Amino acid sequence: MMIDEVHRLNPRTTTSAQSADLLKDLTERIGATFVYAGIDVTTTPLFTGVRGAQLAGRASLIDCAAFPARLGDQEPFRDLVKAMERTRPAPPPTRNLPQLSPYLHERTAGRIGSLARLIRQAAITALIDGTERITKTTLEAVRLDHLAEQHYRPHTRPRNRSTSTP
Repeated sequence: MMIDEVHRLNPRTTTSAQSADLLKDLTERIGATFVYAGIDVTTTPLFTGVRGAQLAGRASLIDCAAFPARLGDQEPFRDLVKAMERTRPAPPPTRNLPQLSPYLHERTAGRIGSLARLIRQAAITALIDGTERITKTTLEAVRLDHLAEQHYRPHTRPRNRSTSTP
């Protein structure tokens, strides 16, 4: 069973305490694997106090970092881009996104949510402008989430400044 947004739980408040108790009860009564997903859960009140300690005692923490561009001989990010391109319902017929994987990884810092938003927005733009093609230029025009925008700084060439002497 997958439960997302657990970083929002604070077992020290009444409502969240009831939710934490319910989660604890469910894990004891249902023969299933529970996966709790959240952002920076170790910095939230989730595992503090008596109820939080009970949750912490029933969970193993797995830190999920950004998707790697390379992992040994494999290219998991490129494989992700290929999979997203295959499942993309929008018509842009060109299959050029895997070639842009290095750029896409740099632009999104390897974050799947940022990548999904970038591809979705570029596909919408390609449909609206009639090109039906996602290009690097189309991708560059998409504004992403703050975290991705802070990470990505396009490499700009310095202007050619020529000075003339009279």
